[in-house]
Amino acid sequence: MTTPQQAVNGAKSFVPRILLILFLAILLSVEGFFAYRLHILSSEQEHLKKDYADINNITYGLFSVAQWHDKVAAIIHHQVRNFNMTKSQKKELQTEVEQVIVALVDKAEALVNKPKKTVDGKIKKFVINTFVDVDKIKAQAPAFARTIIAQVDNAANKKKMSKMAMGKFTEMERTGTIDSTLTAIETTTKGMYKKYQVSSTEELNQKFTTSLADIRKSTYGYSFGMLGCIVVVLSLWWAFRKRTELHTTLFIMSLLFAFILLAVGLTASMIEVDARIKSLDFTLLGEHVVFKDQVLFFQSKSIMDVVLVLIGQSAIDSILVGILILVFSVLFPIMKLSSTGIHLLGNKKFAENKFIKYFAFQSGKWSMADVIVIAILMTYIGLNGLLEAQLKSLHINSDLLTIITTNNTALQPGYIIFISFVLYGLTLSTILKFITPHDSH
Repeated sequence: MTTPQQAVNGAKSFVPRILLILFLAILLSVEGFFAYRLHILSSEQEHLKKDYADINNITYGLFSVAQWHDKVAAIIHHQVRNFNMTKSQKKELQTEVEQVIVALVDKAEALVNKPKKTVDGKIKKFVINTFVDVDKIKAQAPAFARTIIAQVDNAANKKKMSKMAMGKFTEMERTGTIDSTLTAIETTTKGMYKKYQVSSTEELNQKFTTSLADIRKSTYGYSFGMLGCIVVVLSLWWAFRKRTELHTTLFIMSLLFAFILLAVGLTASMIEVDARIKSLDFTLLGEHVVFKDQVLFFQSKSIMDVVLVLIGQSAIDSILVGILILVFSVLFPIMKLSSTGIHLLGNKKFAENKFIKYFAFQSGKWSMADVIVIAILMTYIGLNGLLEAQLKSLHINSDLLTIITTNNTALQPGYIIFISFVLYGLTLSTILKFITPHDSH
């Protein structure tokens, strides 16, 4: 029969558990909100960077006929319309034009004086020799030359010559293959403008830069917020290390925090590979031609992205690797966390079930979560070094050509969260061995 004293003691032990659950539930909600926002922003960042890489891809820039057309057109317009001759240049040109005019007159005179066989030809020759004074025409060569030079130097005529030059340039570049490429590029560009409600590539890139900077700041803020929640949970373990009646409640709630870390760590981007030509500058017709931020390669992947890509391949070895990563890096951690909870909450029959005990205490050696952490780190180091070496070979700095390359390869917040899950999971496994009332061997 329950005595009043036992009822009081039961109530005293029940109240701290309720308060602990309430506090941890609030903290779990906060971590869940941070995780949700991090997942959404990570996905948004990946899409923004992919669109940025597409619109600034070297295919649409340095290798694009449309880009070259615009830049060459600007140079031709500027060179032709702003062409001004000095007095010495005009004097030299005057002499050259006079010589050309005299040469043309001499050529015409030679053709006229050529022996004619027909009556019509002889009459024309007689009329020209009678009424045309060749020496007088030659004497007017300087005046003709000045008139020609004045017409060339006229602003209206410069504009016409600019249009003529561009017409020929456009005519040369218009082929079936190039036309189809230009159409595809134009369609992609217009679609991107419409999607982001901008009217130019410069405006679009500015929007990308601003949005990505804000997202980067927010994602790291949410990442550190999640880690702060984990630190609070671990601090509670230290604070309540002697309150054995709270250990089971605290451990089950701690598992929920681990599940959230795992979910975000698997779906958020972990590594980003980004290689660019930051600037390519060379001189054409005395003017600088500049291409900026030409994306050579871009990829951003989470663990689940890698699994889906591998499983989606036709090669059997790729599918096998994808399945192995899915089983040992995704399913095993989930089974391990679930088994630890069942082991602690279940009765002795469930707690000491071989399957449950195996996943709760021994499956860690088969889990590849820690291997994935090291593998991604080594991949990052290897790729970063390789890209740095390759891009360095493209780096040129001379008077005629300047190429500046950048390597923006970086680990992402998803990696921070996943490695935090691995360390947090190891900590919980150690704690379970000390607090379990059942056999752990």
